[in-house]
Amino acid sequence: MAQFPRMCDVIQTFDTPRVADIAATVQQQMQSLELHKIIRPGQSVAIPAGSRGIANIGLILREIAAHFTSIGAAPFIVPAMGSHAGGTAEGQLRMLTTLGITEQSVRVPIRATMETVIVAQTSNGLPVHFDKYASQADHVFVVGRVKPHTRFVGPVESGLHKMMLIGLGKHEGAKIYHRGILMMSFPEIIAAVAEQVLKVCRVCGGMAILENAEDETALIEAVRPDDFGRREPELLVLANRWLPRLPFDDVDLLIVDRIGKNISGVGMDANVIGRKYNDHAATSQDTARVRRIVVRSLTKETNGNATGIGMSEFTTQHCVDQIDAESTRINCVTGLHPEAAMIPITLPTDAAAVDCALQTIGMIEPENARVIQISDTLHLTHTRVSEAYFEAVQKSKHLRLDGQPYDFPVDAAGWLKDV
Repeated sequence: MAQFPRMCDVIQTFDTPRVADIAATVQQQMQSLELHKIIRPGQSVAIPAGSRGIANIGLILREIAAHFTSIGAAPFIVPAMGSHAGGTAEGQLRMLTTLGITEQSVRVPIRATMETVIVAQTSNGLPVHFDKYASQADHVFVVGRVKPHTRFVGPVESGLHKMMLIGLGKHEGAKIYHRGILMMSFPEIIAAVAEQVLKVCRVCGGMAILENAEDETALIEAVRPDDFGRREPELLVLANRWLPRLPFDDVDLLIVDRIGKNISGVGMDANVIGRKYNDHAATSQDTARVRRIVVRSLTKETNGNATGIGMSEFTTQHCVDQIDAESTRINCVTGLHPEAAMIPITLPTDAAAVDCALQTIGMIEPENARVIQISDTLHLTHTRVSEAYFEAVQKSKHLRLDGQPYDFPVDAAGWLKDV
């Protein structure tokens, strides 16, 4: 049998602010916008719902919709996820269902289409695509999680602005804006498109959601349209501070139990694993420095979309068998990131994949390798680390060993135990 390091479970503590009462906070924030002064009874309000696995998103959307209903408006949900879920209306409805967002749960209609309307043109010539149903609504209320983008850097990354561009732009908008990145920067595209959306699409406000390092709701804040450009960069600073981190920055081998679109836009958060600027190597701008990655499986919620599998060097046949090639291709080509769909070296079992990976880490014996196993990049409170880290864990103020060390946890068939 191959030589593997001994492992131990580790518990990591983070600074974790959290919202105690989600429903009450949403209602309080909605009331602060005084929308009853601008929305007349009977007017329709489109509320976008994205594809990310945002904590409490069903409850948040339900309470937002309830507020509009309480002032006499007619709210409805539109799937807003660019090319995700195969780039079809049916696929996006299924994606919402896996996230717990149904007409029964949010208590308002869901109107799904991939059709867009070109509502404007930016000063640099980009057509501004907007969801057909949202374009017909009397008002649009933007909902999004503010967090660092997995590939782009700027004062605004993922959040309210991106929802107006990529989410509500649907597949057609996503294709154009990603292609535009070859001519201008992502921040320039965001600024140009958002300016037109805010000008012509009757955006009445937005709800920014931030999460803590334990995948819990840390902040819910209503934002007026005129404040989007000022407030979102400030919230991004907070989101960066609350981002989950690996227990250690220098890693010979990172084992990831599962990746998926509900975890991150690229399956596993490139900010966490140190692959934001280069798919296969850390740069001076990355915090984490991970040499090799093994991906073991896809989440159920991603419905076969394996975007991000190409950022790993090794995987298993079990994981490859889960891939929906068409859904993955559409997403990665639309995002001008075809490398994210490339299939890594594929081995028959977890043990074979780990053994193969450990042969590529340089002059380090496998039993001495710095190995970290995580469930996914959203959940890093509980991880598994190799013996090379034990002493550092014992000296750390935010880490502790959970139980006794044990032999590398592969069974007789070669399959690893999940974190």
